[in-house]
Amino acid sequence: MTMKGSPNWLSASIERSYKAYLALENSDSLDRSLGIKAMAKGINRSFDAILEANTLDLEMSREMAVPDLLIDWLKLTPKRLNKTVEILESLAELPDPIQQVFNAPYRLNMAGTYCQLMPLGVVALVYETFPELGAIAAGFCLKTGNSLLLRGCNSSTHSNQVIADILQSALKETELPTGCLEVLSAEQGASIQDLVTQDQYLSLVLPYGRPSLVQQVTQWATAPVLKSAMGNCYLYWCPTVDIEMVRWVILDSHSSEPDPVNAIEKVLITPNHNSSILVRLFNILQEQGFELRGDERLIEEFKDYLKPVKDSEWNTPYLDKIIAFKMVDNLSEGICWMNQYSSGHADCIVTDSYAQSRQFATEIDSALVYINNSPRFERHLDQGESLFLGVSNQKGHYRGLISLETFTNLKQVVQGQGK
Repeated sequence: MTMKGSPNWLSASIERSYKAYLALENSDSLDRSLGIKAMAKGINRSFDAILEANTLDLEMSREMAVPDLLIDWLKLTPKRLNKTVEILESLAELPDPIQQVFNAPYRLNMAGTYCQLMPLGVVALVYETFPELGAIAAGFCLKTGNSLLLRGCNSSTHSNQVIADILQSALKETELPTGCLEVLSAEQGASIQDLVTQDQYLSLVLPYGRPSLVQQVTQWATAPVLKSAMGNCYLYWCPTVDIEMVRWVILDSHSSEPDPVNAIEKVLITPNHNSSILVRLFNILQEQGFELRGDERLIEEFKDYLKPVKDSEWNTPYLDKIIAFKMVDNLSEGICWMNQYSSGHADCIVTDSYAQSRQFATEIDSALVYINNSPRFERHLDQGESLFLGVSNQKGHYRGLISLETFTNLKQVVQGQGK
C-alpha cells in the first residue's frame, strides 16, 4: 500500500484517476448524474462541518497575514454553499453532453460520417482559495465523463479536505469507479509542479486564481493548460450615452461574488465628454466605495477625484474596487489600447451608434464582447441551461466561457461497408 506523503503517492493518485477515466468513458449517463446528485446532497447536509473547517482556514490565514483579497475568496457562507448545491443539481438534470452527435465536416462516398463529443480524460484543477470550486469542477467533470484531480492552496487546506471527503463519501455510494475524484495536497508531498508535468496521464490542467498562479502553472506544465482569467476588463464610453447606463454597467460588473471575473476596472473616455457628467460618475462610484485613478490628462482637471495611475497598471488586474480612467481621442484609438493592455477575456462598449458597435465587435481582440450590456459573470444563471466554471482568454484549446463542452473533444467516425 502506498502511504500518504510517500514519493509514490502522486503517481498512485494519477494512475487511479486515469483508470477511472477509462471506466467513465463508457459509463452510463444516469450513473454519472446520480453521482452528481449524491455530491449535491452530501454538501447540502454538511454545511456546519464545512463552515467549521472554513473558520479554521480563515483564522490560520489571518495569522499568516494572507492578503484580504484571498481571505474574501476563501470565506464561505451559506449563500455560497447553497449556490454550489444548485449548480450540482442543475448539472445532474442536463442532457448527457457526450452523447451529442454532429455532422462531420467532410463526407466519404459509401460511408457514414459523423462527429461525437467525447470526454477529455484526466483533468487537474489547481485552485487558489475558492474551496467550493472543487465541488463545482467535480460536477462538470463527472457530467462529461472525465476524472478529476484537485490541488488546492495551503490557505484553504481544511475547507478543501472536508469538502473532498464529503464528495468522495457520496461517490462511494454510487456505481462510479474509484479514483474519479482524487485530492492532492502539499502535505502529501504533491507539489503543483510535479502534478502539472504528468503529461502522460493528464489531458488538461486548469489553473484558477490570481494571474500570478495562472502564469506559474502555465510555465511549469507539460500537459495542456486552459488559462482562466479575472479582472482588467475595459469599457469604452461613447460620450453621447447617458450616464445611467454607464453607472449600471460598471456597478453590475462588480456584483459577481466571490470572484470578480468580468469586473470593469478600466474606463476609456474621449475629450468630448462633459466634465460635469464625469464628476457625477466619479461621485457615484466613490459613494459606492470605489477608489478612482486617472492618466495625466485627466489628473490635471480632476485631481480632487483621481489618483495618478502607474503605466504598469493598465495591463494588470486590480481584483478590487478600483477603477482607472484614461483619455483616448476616438474609438479606434480605444480599441488599439484595449487590444494591447486588456486581459482579452471580456471587454465592453456603451454606445448609441450602430456603426461603432459593429466596429467594436469586429476589431476588439477579446473572447467576450459586450455591447450596451453588463459583463457580469455568473456560474449559474437563474434561467436556462447555461452553466460556467470561469472564462478563458487564451487562443488554442478553448476561448471564452468555460462550459461543459470545454471538457469534451470531438471524435470523428467514418463507418463504411467494405468495398
